[in-house]
Amino acid sequence: MASDPAPDPHYLGHRDRLRERFMAAGPEALADYELLELVLFRSIPRRDVKPIAKELIRRFGSFAEVVGAPQHLLTEVPGVGEAVAADLRIVAAAGQRLARGQVTKRAVLGSWTAVIDYCRAAMAFEAREQFRILFLDKKNALIADEVQQVGTVDHTPVYPREIVRRALELSSTAIVLVHNHPSGDPTPSQADITMTREIIQVAKAMGIVVHDHIIIGRDGHASFKGLRLM
Repeated sequence: MASDPAPDPHYLGHRDRLRERFMAAGPEALADYELLELVLFRSIPRRDVKPIAKELIRRFGSFAEVVGAPQHLLTEVPGVGEAVAADLRIVAAAGQRLARGQVTKRAVLGSWTAVIDYCRAAMAFEAREQFRILFLDKKNALIADEVQQVGTVDHTPVYPREIVRRALELSSTAIVLVHNHPSGDPTPSQADITMTREIIQVAKAMGIVVHDHIIIGRDGHASFKGLRLM
């Protein structure tokens, strides 16, 4: 007599229900670990991924911090191999492209929220400091977005004349300075303030306007113009 077929793994019904809830109510109806489960479903098709998703959130803090985490740290979590870590990094890259699309070919000063969202997507969870320049044209539309320097966890070397030279190469008449604080706290340091004033001085001599310097942290951002530091 033939034995009864084995029942489907319990997680298959959970996957269907979670997808249905996502489609019906949208991502805001899901907790961070549940949204992460949806990503992991495709990366890990034959395993209950809820424990993995919850451990990733416990380790890194949020969905954004998980997909923004370095690949070598992701693979320290049990169940996350190189392929899964690569898939999570692809999600982060896709988010950056989407955010960048909201900024490209627009007047940056009139799309400030989109600019901040893009910078946060690109830099907030980097393990090392990056110094990024947004080069603008006469209408304040984005010409180029370039990482000029990558430093350590708390310092990035910045060369004002190199920034101005690159702006002149691009025929850029205005720039926005952006860098991240891996510590998470976006409060400007005295070194940040001094460096910004040096860049403003060198740029002004060549007819280039520095609209703002934005510091990005996991816990928010700081604007030099908003803080009246420039």
